[in-house]
Amino acid sequence: MKRIILETPRLLLREMDFSDMDGLSSMLQDEKVMYAYEGAFNQEETIAWMQKQIGRYEDYGFGLWAVINKETDEMIGQCGITMQDYKGTAVPEIGYLFAYRHWHHGYATEAAVACREYGFCTLHFSGLYSIIRDTNLPSQRVAVRNGMILTDTMVKHYRGIDMPHLVYRTCPEKTQTVSCNDKTKKSEIF
Repeated sequence: MKRIILETPRLLLREMDFSDMDGLSSMLQDEKVMYAYEGAFNQEETIAWMQKQIGRYEDYGFGLWAVINKETDEMIGQCGITMQDYKGTAVPEIGYLFAYRHWHHGYATEAAVACREYGFCTLHFSGLYSIIRDTNLPSQRVAVRNGMILTDTMVKHYRGIDMPHLVYRTCPEKTQTVSCNDKTKKSEIF
């Protein structure tokens, strides 16, 4: 059985493996989903993405996880925490990517809030980031709903293109994170 990391009212977040390639491919190979990456991935890039996530689980104990709709048992997206370069330092970033037909249902915010609480209460990070392409307005709105504030800008070079990004950050003192000792309380954001 695949390791479940988090559960929310509607979602399970669990580690991915190669049996999830169909669900992952349907997202990463969709032009609408991947517009912020300058286009859809091919099969080779999708396999490399999966290998990178599995490597993150082994190296850090976390990475991007499969987001499963509890009602349908379908993989509808990915969300999790990855270490990303920011000003020459590796910082924990909450990232999310969902199948197009599951946009605008609140799933990204629900999963991102759960990852924020996991990052503070379980992994004990003092700050969490979301580094988002400047053209990706929906992801920027998720970051704000996740208690993050815009703190900086940076440029990432990817696929031969300089891509401006916005850097959002939050810390435990700035969010509505539940008490890490009281697992019965729910976040006020839901």
